[in-house]
Amino acid sequence: MSEASSQKVVIVGAGPAGIRAAATLIEAGLHPVVIDEGHRAGGQIYRRPPDGFVRTPGQLYGSEAAKARALHACFDKLVEAGRLTYFARSSVIAVHDRRLHVLEEGCLHVIGYDRLILATGASDRIAPVPGWQNAGVYSLGAAQIALKAQGVALGRRIVLIGSGPLLTLVGAQLLKAGAAVTAVLDTSSWRRQMRGFPGLAARPIVALRGLALRARLGGRYHAGVTVECIEADASCVTAMRWRDPGGRQRITPCDTVGMGWHLRAETHLADLVGCAFAYDEQWQQWLPQTDAMGRAGNGVYLAGDGARLIGADGAEIAGRLAAMACLTDLGHAASPVQADLRKLARLKRFACGLACAFPWPAEMVRTMPDDAIVCRCENITAAAVRDGADFGGGEANRVKSLSRAGMGRCQGRYCHLAAVELVAAQSGCASRDVGRFRGQAPVRPAPVGAFLRED
Repeated sequence: MSEASSQKVVIVGAGPAGIRAAATLIEAGLHPVVIDEGHRAGGQIYRRPPDGFVRTPGQLYGSEAAKARALHACFDKLVEAGRLTYFARSSVIAVHDRRLHVLEEGCLHVIGYDRLILATGASDRIAPVPGWQNAGVYSLGAAQIALKAQGVALGRRIVLIGSGPLLTLVGAQLLKAGAAVTAVLDTSSWRRQMRGFPGLAARPIVALRGLALRARLGGRYHAGVTVECIEADASCVTAMRWRDPGGRQRITPCDTVGMGWHLRAETHLADLVGCAFAYDEQWQQWLPQTDAMGRAGNGVYLAGDGARLIGADGAEIAGRLAAMACLTDLGHAASPVQADLRKLARLKRFACGLACAFPWPAEMVRTMPDDAIVCRCENITAAAVRDGADFGGGEANRVKSLSRAGMGRCQGRYCHLAAVELVAAQSGCASRDVGRFRGQAPVRPAPVGAFLRED
């Protein structure tokens, strides 16, 4: 048995990056282990509905239906042939000494690895808005999951707020499904969006598809708005209060709000395995550092949106490259990668165009009123975070300890970026100088009973 085939390679995530990484390893004769939180492979972008669901792939994935079907078929064929070991509905909640602690159906077990490919994807990037803690407020990703996985529109009168391609996509998908979307409010102005054009020109067909989806929204879409607050009564959301580019106040009645400002990389596991991080000025978030192939050191490889926000097509390429890097490091014969690297460079140019056109609303976050909730898990206000900055010397983890922001169920996934922005504003420094919340285990909520029944 060769050294490469005797090595245990584990892949975390079965989205586009994880699937292509697994297929590449299998072609080289390895038998990888794939761990994924979904009930079926596909990831968020190609999330699959339950068996018996009546909507077709064309209805679910639109222009990406063929890619979704190809990925699903590829992975299913490998599982059926016994070419990989697949743990579905399983969450890696901790990593230590090359051992993954995996939560599966309420039981915790340990899976060792020699090489680890993290294809953990991304989640919604949230900017807190006064009133977002009320019932009836969801992330754009949550609204999309409900629609794809269950055919459910979360509300009868829906307002979507934020910025980025996901805002337009979810709005168009909800309208196509028959939902009543009353307004789509984009905090990025038309002028700002045009600044991203040089990068978006790297993928003209994709850019045109985005404009076509935008056209479907019609008069519901408003660019350059100022989001003020989400109004609610004792039971649920009642209205969205906002200002148009001219400064006129508008109130849009609704019973549901979906919100999100593009995406944030899911980096908790990369943090736990010791990856180096650097602040990315364009994306305005801390991202793990890798080489062009995805190597992060110490037998760890990163692929897809968990390392760089490059979309589904880029994730497939990055997954393949990470697997090739792993094979090369194991002494396997190298395959040509120049074509993939060129494609990935083009996709990165497009992603940079998106980052420029749909920026993180830093000023909106920095000027939040003191009584606004920043951390929904712990019910922490902006005033508490600012007070923590005064006592903590403008360092993210000190403020986290003092205020408890980022210490709830989501482990800072929703509030981290906003809390750091507030700390930087209060301390009079740049966000990169504040640092970031360090990842902690467990990275997902786990029942105490799981630790008592650990294998």
